Amino acid sequence: MAFNHVTKIDDLVPVRNVLASLFDKTGVEDFAKGLLETCPGVRFFSTGGTYKALAAALGDAAKDRLVQVSDYTGQPEMQGGLVKTLDFKIYLGLLGEHYNDAHQADLARTGAVEIDMVVGNLYPFQKVAAQPGVSPEDCRSNIDIGGPCMIRASAKNFIRVASVTDTADYPALLSELRATGGRLSLATRFRLMKKAFAHTAAYDAAIAAHFGAIGSLDGVYGFADAR
Repeated sequence: MAFNHVTKIDDLVPVRNVLASLFDKTGVEDFAKGLLETCPGVRFFSTGGTYKALAAALGDAAKDRLVQVSDYTGQPEMQGGLVKTLDFKIYLGLLGEHYNDAHQADLARTGAVEIDMVVGNLYPFQKVAAQPGVSPEDCRSNIDIGGPCMIRASAKNFIRVASVTDTADYPALLSELRATGGRLSLATRFRLMKKAFAHTAAYDAAIAAHFGAIGSLDGVYGFADAR
């Protein structure tokens, strides 16, 4: 298998398309308003409760600037929200390289867009697992799948994409965007990448440690008839 080795990138990348999917929505309304003010023509792609929060924050601008991920991909969410952002068009936009002709052809062929920023955080597995008497099933249901994939893909492609996982970073990012006309630097994207991978690594480590300490599932599940 041949791996891509990128040698040509941009330092300052304009933020035009933002993918947002958050459990912790602290500060996202003000961040979205700031992005609208600082990033010319910015559009938001979002899901579920995050979509509702952004719609309220953006007001009248939401009509032109806010898109349901399901409308963009053409695929409705799976029951229970189990599948929302896991879609080929989304990952073309996250992993596509700007100066790769084949990637640009894929984007054009599918009608996908380059996603320049991901704003995401994860289901609260650690908080749920720390509750007294919590069941393995309660913990299992709070294992996030799409969120880590989205964060990891954006972090991997830090040469073009900003992966925002810490709500405390919102003010500094808006300050940089105001100073640069809506663009983020490679140094900032690299800093965000390191935080993003630390975020998902800690998440996976917590899941492994919790389930590793469970000796038996006796009494947790009833068995269905054999298929």
